[in-house]
Amino acid sequence: MEITTEMIKELRAATNAGVLDCRKALTEANGDFQKAVDWLREKGMATAAKRADREASQGVVELYSHGGGRVGVMVEVNCETDFVARSEKFRELAHELALQIAASAPRYLKEEEIPAEVLEHEAEIARARAKEEGKPDNVAEKIVQGRLEKFKDEVVLSRQAYIRDESITVEKLILQTVASIGENVIVRRFQRWELGESLKDQ
Repeated sequence: MEITTEMIKELRAATNAGVLDCRKALTEANGDFQKAVDWLREKGMATAAKRADREASQGVVELYSHGGGRVGVMVEVNCETDFVARSEKFRELAHELALQIAASAPRYLKEEEIPAEVLEHEAEIARARAKEEGKPDNVAEKIVQGRLEKFKDEVVLSRQAYIRDESITVEKLILQTVASIGENVIVRRFQRWELGESLKDQ
């Protein structure tokens, strides 16, 4: 299929990728726009992974208040340079992360932060449910593992489905930003408060 200048322009506008990358993506995808976007994303992901070990000590603390002050979020997002920290793309990501935290109430930043006793408690609940449903033991264990993965998807920020596009996770959203700004990005910490929640809920 012939790749036209118009197709390249359209892909470039949607992805901010270079002209040659857009041409290659469209060639690889045989002119299919969505496949070309995916190809560029994957290429971006590979670039992003290479940047993951670079020092990130600049950034922003984003504050967000939702529902007339019923929910408050504070999130620290770091990057490598002050220049990027002031960029619109980086600020936009920090804001999106604050919105995500307000809407989806994650409890942990990364999977490794979930205490073993919390996972064990969830596994026990899942086992009891599987038993109640009359599942045989060998099937029950698979169900327990599946439910634990689902639990992690709900409570870990990086594993949550992005609220504006559920086909990607928050981790992928961050990697896409890394690919487009060319710097490592780290979500350092976050806190979410909801009016009326008791301290033991924290």
